[in-house]
Amino acid sequence: MGSQSDDQSLVFTYAIIFSLLLFTFQYNKTEAYDEDSKMVSQKVNLSVYYEALNPSCSSFIVKNLAQIFDNGLHTIINLRLVPWGNAFFNKSTNTTVCQNGSDECKLNTLQACTINVLHDVNKHFALIYCFEFLAIEGRHKEWGSCFTSLGLPPKLVMDCFNSLNGTLLEQKHAVETAQLNPPHTVLPWVVVNNQSIGNDYRNYSSYVCKAYKGIPVPMACH
Repeated sequence: MGSQSDDQSLVFTYAIIFSLLLFTFQYNKTEAYDEDSKMVSQKVNLSVYYEALNPSCSSFIVKNLAQIFDNGLHTIINLRLVPWGNAFFNKSTNTTVCQNGSDECKLNTLQACTINVLHDVNKHFALIYCFEFLAIEGRHKEWGSCFTSLGLPPKLVMDCFNSLNGTLLEQKHAVETAQLNPPHTVLPWVVVNNQSIGNDYRNYSSYVCKAYKGIPVPMACH
């Protein structure tokens, strides 16, 4: 009877591995297509400002943003993930304070390092997707299992996390988030080509499609 939890974990592991393979396949196929169709220069900038343990952010990443790899939207965007959100620096104690506690600060930095060292968007998004999936399930402390599930070596990410580099990355994200114009009022805060879409963030694809001027048009924009 105790095998049900193990079975669920196994299903999750296979799902993540399949997702990574799918992302990689679609990415490679698309890159070749991009070279032929000259789509690259037409890409739309899509920036997502978020924090790791905010339920709305986790849900958006897992249930909404991940769809870009299924509907072809990833072929026409430059995706930027900025994990900071409502965190702030306490100057008196020289520490970072996060809205959802110290675990969130750790995961924000971990995700900043993931983005920084895993330049392939398919790989760093897959890892962040896994982190946020666990957060939704209340298992965010098991984040280390994501490296194993995805077959990704943790060394580069952890070297960044355990060094000053992780702190410096988060400081950059703090400055960028503070300079948002207009300032963010909800999380996630989604920006398309420097234009915030505010509370309508779940409808981000329509804004991307409207901003995209290239051809051909991906399935998401039909």
